[in-house]
Amino acid sequence: MISTADFKNGLNIMVDGEPYTIVWFQHHKPGKGGAVMRTKMKHLRTGSTIERSFKSGEKFGDVSLERHKKQYLYKDGEGYHFMDMVNYEQVKFDGEKLGDSVKYLTENLEVEAIYLEGEFVGIEIPISVELTVKETVPGIKGDSVSNMMKPATLETGAEISVPLFIKEGDKIRVDTRSGEYIERVSA
Repeated sequence: MISTADFKNGLNIMVDGEPYTIVWFQHHKPGKGGAVMRTKMKHLRTGSTIERSFKSGEKFGDVSLERHKKQYLYKDGEGYHFMDMVNYEQVKFDGEKLGDSVKYLTENLEVEAIYLEGEFVGIEIPISVELTVKETVPGIKGDSVSNMMKPATLETGAEISVPLFIKEGDKIRVDTRSGEYIERVSA
């Protein structure tokens, strides 16, 4: 059994017979009464997000997930195609199940496919990926120290903010959890 004291981001629990993963949590002690744990949770099957508070010390069932290494191959009109890294079998997933992860998928990227009771529920991509800047406005010479940002479109179609010194064709590292620029990658 899992208690509210065990809460952390990414923890999978059963709430009212449904599987959820904790996206965000906060311990809250009001002026009077017992402490509560505020959470934001994502339903593992539907992908919907809910906010809920639990009394301190409440217990929950554990959710066991299976993880299988996959390699992203390509996207077509039917969906996103991956290859299993163990048996080399190809599988297709709908973009709806993949969520925002599709903004960072590049050919040959290794991901972990997550299964709940044999049913595919999503993928886990690396925390950071290297992507090429496809389009951005030109920077001005001498803008390397400023903390000003400008919009940029990456090779996958994702749009993020980058420092002014980044130019088209630069390879950058992006945090896939927040979609933020981390650093320029030297070739």
